[in-house]
Amino acid sequence: MNPILRPLLFATVFVLVHANILTAQIPDIQRVEPMFWWTGMQNPALQLLVYGKDIANSSVSLKYAGVELKGVLKTESPNYLFVNLHISPEAKAGTLALMFTSGKKERSYSYELRAKSTDRSRIQGLNAADVIYMLMPDRFANGDPKNDKIAGMPDIMHRDSLHARHGGDIQGIINHLDYIKDLGCTAIWSTPLLENNMERYSYHGYAITDYYKIDARFGSNELYKQYVDKAHSMGLKIVKDMVLNHCGDAHWFIKDPPALDWAHSLADYKTNPAWKKEYPRGNYRASTLTDPYAAQSDKHSMSDTWFDSMMPDMNQQNPLLATYFIQNSIWWVEYAGIDGIRMDTYPYPDKDFTAQWAKAVMTEYPQFYIVGEVWINDVGMSAYWQSNTRNKDGFVSNLPATTDFPLNFALSAAFNENESWDTGLIKLYNVLASDFQYTDANNNVIFLDNHDLNRYFTAVKEDMRKLKMALTVLLTTRGVPQVYYETELAMPGVKDPDPLVRKDFPGGWANDSANGRSASGFTEKGRSVQQNEAFNYFRTLAQWRKIKPVVHTGKLTHFIPQDGVYTYFRHNNSEAIMVMLNNNDKDARTVKTNRFRERTAGFIRAKNVITGEVLSDISSVTVPAKSALVLELMK
Repeated sequence: MNPILRPLLFATVFVLVHANILTAQIPDIQRVEPMFWWTGMQNPALQLLVYGKDIANSSVSLKYAGVELKGVLKTESPNYLFVNLHISPEAKAGTLALMFTSGKKERSYSYELRAKSTDRSRIQGLNAADVIYMLMPDRFANGDPKNDKIAGMPDIMHRDSLHARHGGDIQGIINHLDYIKDLGCTAIWSTPLLENNMERYSYHGYAITDYYKIDARFGSNELYKQYVDKAHSMGLKIVKDMVLNHCGDAHWFIKDPPALDWAHSLADYKTNPAWKKEYPRGNYRASTLTDPYAAQSDKHSMSDTWFDSMMPDMNQQNPLLATYFIQNSIWWVEYAGIDGIRMDTYPYPDKDFTAQWAKAVMTEYPQFYIVGEVWINDVGMSAYWQSNTRNKDGFVSNLPATTDFPLNFALSAAFNENESWDTGLIKLYNVLASDFQYTDANNNVIFLDNHDLNRYFTAVKEDMRKLKMALTVLLTTRGVPQVYYETELAMPGVKDPDPLVRKDFPGGWANDSANGRSASGFTEKGRSVQQNEAFNYFRTLAQWRKIKPVVHTGKLTHFIPQDGVYTYFRHNNSEAIMVMLNNNDKDARTVKTNRFRERTAGFIRAKNVITGEVLSDISSVTVPAKSALVLELMK
């Protein structure tokens, strides 16, 4: 060969070989979600999101008995493939090999199929027999100081900062399950525990950056499952807080989305450096979605705009994203055995999607419980979102329960107002009188306060009498009661800013103290006199409630408030509970009970649930000022 041509020929061969390597590299797979799945599911369809650099250049194949590849979908991004599988009832648990081929290169990915649990008692659901203890894990208890700081997670623990993380975690909840059970609660709802790997303000959990991963500062997926199992062994149920309306903008599929319609206004966010300062804030008016006269622009502002500058508004009308979210929820139910879901900002996502989502979850787990956060102070607008409501527009939500904000607003006003035709206790009466609009008001979650509201003790001007009256209603009226952590300790707090109603539970951290003494809300000795007064009152009613099915499933009959006294009954064929509320600030009221004879007939005596005192004659009952009586009627 001509020596002059030899280098040129070598260079040509090198370029051709190198070009072939570039166009036929072994496919890069960084994620496959769901990470694993189950045989025996009601829905045989499974869609895998496969993520990796240039993975869309690959073809996909598999051979596994009972599993069929139904198709592969590509998006705008070359880094995604969506693989549709059909898992027949005959498919067995095992590991299937997904083959990704690019040119002459192949990569096998092992995907695990597990057998769906056949233990129907594992997932229990919730009902009106339950009392939910709601807590914020970062502010409840630090059970594992080793996870206070995690490499690669910039928002670290600073307990002296309102907005930073304080170190509470799953182990902290596990360590105090006995406290929650002793309090009389039967279920726990914590704010989200999924990864929020944001630069700041991540403690609350509502800016999710990985839908399949527990935040490492809270623990791990394995620890979460252990927490559920431990709670179940103690007779406690677990409600998981989920967010499908938005995520954190540090989420990996926002940084590198499958397509620009994965979230609303994503193209603007990607191209406009000033987006976070200029983004169009939504109107937060959920009423536009039920309003027959609403302008489309107002509906758009409600549903398709960002919830916050750091929280992209997800586009659930994208069918790939819709399937992703549905499968994610089902994955957590089957993986961890949770009993319920509290869905954040329920009206905010595309409502046809949420109806589809709720139906899919409830079809897979008919015994399951879902409550949607519907922050609307109107019974009709709230009822619109409950399953099987006869809505004029034909919308069917498939949602079993809503958060009962109308009752919450009434409870926040009634005990502070003077009695008149339309103020005071009549507000409670009228809200309950509107229950005909719900499919099943007894399924709704009722509450005095939560992580987004002023502390109830502050709302009633730190008046222990009013707090006790409200706790009485909470634990004896219809619905599923939810108590916010520290409300049982009469904790004050004004939502200005948010963290002031999200303070650390006293005693949840080592060496917690107050005024030079040990301060622990978990023990009688560690609580103040006022805290013990509130704690003991709540515990007495909640523990009694556990063994009184008449309060869970009995009918509710109430009588119009008179002379500042509101009386109602929970009753069935054999039992009756009489509850009397005196809203007068200074004067006791002696009430002749012949007005209630349709409910008191056949009963002569009564037992005071709080004090244990037996009333030998109930023809008239004296109710002290600003107080509640709970009486078990006796023959």
